[in-house]
Amino acid sequence: MFKWVTLMRPLTILRLALLALPLCAPAQTAPKAENKFVGSAVCKTCHPDVWLNFNKNPHFRSIASGKEEPAKTGCEGCHGPGGNHVAAGGGKPTIRAFSQMSPDQALNTCLECHSKDVARGFVRASAHTEADVVCNSCHSIHKSQSPKFLLAKQQTQLCYSCHAGVRAQFDMPVKHRVNEGSVQCTDCHNPHGSAAPTWKTGTSSAMLAPAHDNEMPCLKCHVDKRGPFVFEHASVRVEGCDNCHMPHGSTNAKLLRRPVVFTLCLECHNGAGTFGRQNAGVITQSATHNMLDPKYQRCTLCHVRLHGSNVDPMFLR
Repeated sequence: MFKWVTLMRPLTILRLALLALPLCAPAQTAPKAENKFVGSAVCKTCHPDVWLNFNKNPHFRSIASGKEEPAKTGCEGCHGPGGNHVAAGGGKPTIRAFSQMSPDQALNTCLECHSKDVARGFVRASAHTEADVVCNSCHSIHKSQSPKFLLAKQQTQLCYSCHAGVRAQFDMPVKHRVNEGSVQCTDCHNPHGSAAPTWKTGTSSAMLAPAHDNEMPCLKCHVDKRGPFVFEHASVRVEGCDNCHMPHGSTNAKLLRRPVVFTLCLECHNGAGTFGRQNAGVITQSATHNMLDPKYQRCTLCHVRLHGSNVDPMFLR
């Protein structure tokens, strides 16, 4: 009897397990309703403050005419279809809310439309993107404080909010007139990134906005320094303007890095090395130059064409 009961026990357990299978099967859920586009006019019901001035926004596309294509224009062009959002009575989880996005998600959303612009071709590799500073960090689509580029603040103040050290340089005695409004940061810089520069063997900042044939942005204004010249000054052509000048501001005349001209020139003109036009390194001053004499300390008194010359290899008059 004991053996019969022992043999029957596994069969009983197996039978009970098979009977319980239907009870453990997951319940079938109804298919999720498709999230449909509802049109920007529906958004006006709950967001009248945004709708009021949205017709002045570059993202506005013939909403009033009724010819809107929701997937590309208007509110749903950025925030995605609003069907579920309307059905739920609002709420950020039911819509594409930029305040809930990661930096990478926000960037990808904006690049759905803005990836075709050459000026933004290097945005993914820019220093701003690598630091998680993306589109909505600087731009405000609905409440822009700047009439141009939909910036969250006036451009100078926006850049200063992170670049405090540069702000101090623009308060120096000799400077580019950024605070006065004559020059803007984007006249020299591309906040979306740019190709590797041609000067300094490509090691300079990639946040500059190149001029002409990928040359230094200084040449946009200082066109007389561009050349080409018969006799090039290697410091200018190879290393760039900022080898001698402070680009933002300086306590020295002409934005120079040193207060006395000859001390700046002698940083390179020391005769070292075996390169240059005469294979003798950087040319040093001759014995006739008495560097204790003030007139010889003013190198540019004679070498006036030091950015390049078409007549003299020593850049004389």
